[in-house]
Order: sequence, then structure tokens, then C-alpha cells
Amino acid sequence: MDVVSDAISAVRIGRPASNRVRVGGRWCIRLAPYDGAGFHVVLEGGCWLLPDSGAPVALGAGDAVLLPHGTGHVIADSAADAATVARAVPFERWFEEEGVGRRGGPVAAPGVGHGEVEVLCGKYRLDRSRVHPLMAELPEVVHLPNRVGGHPELRAAIDLLGRELGAGRPGSCVAVPSLLDLLLVYMIRAWMEASTVGAWPAVLGDPVVAAALRALHADPAEPWTNDRLAAEAGVSRATLARRFTALVGRPPTAYLTWWRLTFAAALLRDTQDPLATIARRVGYGTPYAFSHAFSREFGTTPGRYRAQAAGEPPAA
Repeated sequence: MDVVSDAISAVRIGRPASNRVRVGGRWCIRLAPYDGAGFHVVLEGGCWLLPDSGAPVALGAGDAVLLPHGTGHVIADSAADAATVARAVPFERWFEEEGVGRRGGPVAAPGVGHGEVEVLCGKYRLDRSRVHPLMAELPEVVHLPNRVGGHPELRAAIDLLGRELGAGRPGSCVAVPSLLDLLLVYMIRAWMEASTVGAWPAVLGDPVVAAALRALHADPAEPWTNDRLAAEAGVSRATLARRFTALVGRPPTAYLTWWRLTFAAALLRDTQDPLATIARRVGYGTPYAFSHAFSREFGTTPGRYRAQAAGEPPAA
């Protein structure tokens, strides 16, 4: 696994949800803050995104926007004033009372025909208890405009989603969630390629630090030392320690410990592997050593963490 894939996989839970909506005329819909990430892709027409904090964003056909921290926002036919935004209809109520059709869309609203807009709206469930710093530093709103020649993979994924959604083709129940997962990867990748702020685009652009991170993520169970990592990166131990700490914010071995336990938490949440297996996968010689390190970092035992993630009541 590479760093970006691991950063996403560590927090992604469940399956993404989406609705394809088609609206026209005057409209203003609120989406409440969400403990995950929201997104919109404009398939046809244009609209406005009005985040609870921050400037309005004009969206045109082919534009994608990611709200990686679940920021509450309004989507509307125009850059509505504060009074109009305050009267915005909650999306769930609008869908139940005015939307017609079935979830997964397309869903049409009364008044369609004037200034029609078709938008794919969706969200990803995220476990925010252990967010990778790459995900944490994403801005509240990531706007990816549709530009000729820009982000061809993202454009291709949007086109595929537009064709798949609502078509009722065989296999769509598998294809659509997979395409939505692919969309998340491409949106984050596009942000990293275009971003001039944030540490992690610079981290992964540094050949020395990126080489060390690739080694750690490729095999976190390896008994890595600063000397071994420096050899992987082709530099001296002092050079690796200096550059890694300056860009990542912690020394290589401290990052390794953090990632091992973060990866272990994902395995506890997403698999039924026994503790001994998980301990070996993340570089601990015994379940006791793993449990001690995990409890120190998370404030709870691996067994209780797994039960809580599964929604089970705490043991007496």
C-alpha cells in the first residue's frame, strides 16, 4: 500500500452513499454537518455551494467538490443571501416531501424545466478517531473545477458515474460504490497535485522522505531502524532524520509506531483476525506487547476497541 491509499483506508468505513438529483427554478437545500466527508459533482448546469464558514463557491458542469471534514453547507441555484440560506430546506425533508423517484436517482423536483441542474450528492463514512495527517490537513472545501486537460482520471471517473447512475444496468450495485471510492482517491490526488499549501504534498514530493514512507507503509512489521530507512532512501541517517522530522513533524521511528497502531486499529475494526495475527502484522512479537502499546496509545484495550467499533455493549 502507498501512503495515500493507507491514509484513506485507515478511516474509510462502510459504503459510500449517493443521490442523483435534478432540480430547476428557485431552490436552496441544506446539508447538515456530517461525521464523514461529503461531495458533489455537477453533471449538468450550474449551482452554488455555500459552506457554513467560508466563501461561496460557484460550480459548473463537470466540477467536483469535496468536503473532507463533513462541513455543513447549502447548495442553491444562486449565491443566496443570509436570509435565504437561513430558510434553506434540509435535504432529507426536501427529498421526502418534494423529491420523486428512488434513492440513487435520478430524482426530480417540482419546477424542473427552467435552469435545470443535475448534481450527484454523496458522502463517505469516516472514523475520525485516528485520522492520518494527510487527511487532517485537507481544507474544509476542495473545489476541483472542470478544465480541459486537467485531472483526466477524475474526469473519466465522473463520466463513468454519470453514465452508470440511474441507468439500471446489470452490476450497477457493485460498480457505483466502487466508482465512488475511486472518485474519493482521484479528488484527493487532484488536490495534492494542485495544492500550494499544506505539508503532505511537499512530504510526498520529497524523494528522500517519500522513499522512507513507502518502505514503512509497504511493510510496517519489519524491524525498521533509522539506519535501515536511511539506506532505503539512499542518504545518511542524520539527513533522513532531519528531513523526515522537518516535513512529517515527527521522527521516522515515532511515525512508525504511530502508523503501526493506527493500522492495527483499522484491522481490529475491519477484520476478525485474532490479536496474535494483528500483532504480527504490525510488528509486535507477542499479543501482550501489542496490547500494552495499543492501550497506552488509545486508552483502551484492543478487545474493547473492537467491541466498541462493532457497536457491542461494554463488558461487565
